[in-house]
Parts: sequence; structure tokens; C-alpha cells
Amino acid sequence: MSKSLRHGQILKVIRSRRIATQDELARILAEAGVQTTQVTLSRDIRELGLVKTGEGYRQMRPEPSGPTVETVARGSMWEIRSAQNLLILKTSPAHAGSLAAALDQAEWPEIVGTIAGDDTVLVITADAGAAGQVRARLEVFLQ
Repeated sequence: MSKSLRHGQILKVIRSRRIATQDELARILAEAGVQTTQVTLSRDIRELGLVKTGEGYRQMRPEPSGPTVETVARGSMWEIRSAQNLLILKTSPAHAGSLAAALDQAEWPEIVGTIAGDDTVLVITADAGAAGQVRARLEVFLQ
């Protein structure tokens, strides 16, 4: 199993339940088909920036980097189009990547993912309702 896949499984487990010990984490990973040694698991925990708290292992959030959604959207977004669970955001040339990165960094729960071109961002949401919520949040920046 690749390191990135193992890291993803570790994060999935600690985000979904309270894990108090490395042994418990190793057991749950094994049940999910992820075999790992204690040494590898310790290294993974360190690399992922996990800390042990009173509520179990948690990932420390990195400091936000780059401009906020508001900053990028107000400076470069000029149109929003909807298509069911998808939003198309039109930006000034060469600004779509910055807007997509800001949306990804913001981790809005309605957004499943983004794809950016040069002047267009595709925002993917789970359903049309979520797309409407994201559109409403973004439209504020057009005014």
C-alpha cells in the first residue's frame, strides 16, 4: 500500500472516531485492510502532524496560506453560472487558479472540489441545493 493511501486512511479514521492510542489506530486500520508496523505508524503520525489530545488524535490545521476567497473573488471574479450541482466562475485571465486554490483552502463544506483553467473555475458540489448555497455566498463578492 502506498504511503499517500495509508495517510488518507489514517486521516479518515481519526476524523470519523475518537482514537486514543496507536494500538487502537493500528487495529482499526488492519480491519480496513491497511497493514502497518508500529514504527511506520509513528512516522505517519508525525508526518501528518497529528497530536494526541483529550479527544484522541487530531490533525493540527496549518496556517492558511494565500489570499482569501473574498480577496480573490472581489478582485477577479465577474460572473457565476449554474448547472445543477455545478458552478462556473468566470475570472479575469490568469486568476482562475488563485480563486480555485482559495476555495480549496477555505474548505467550504458544500464544495466537493474545484478545477481551474486560465479564466474559468468549475466548482463541483454534491447537489443543486449545495450549489445554490455556494452561489449565494459568492454573489456577495460580485457587488
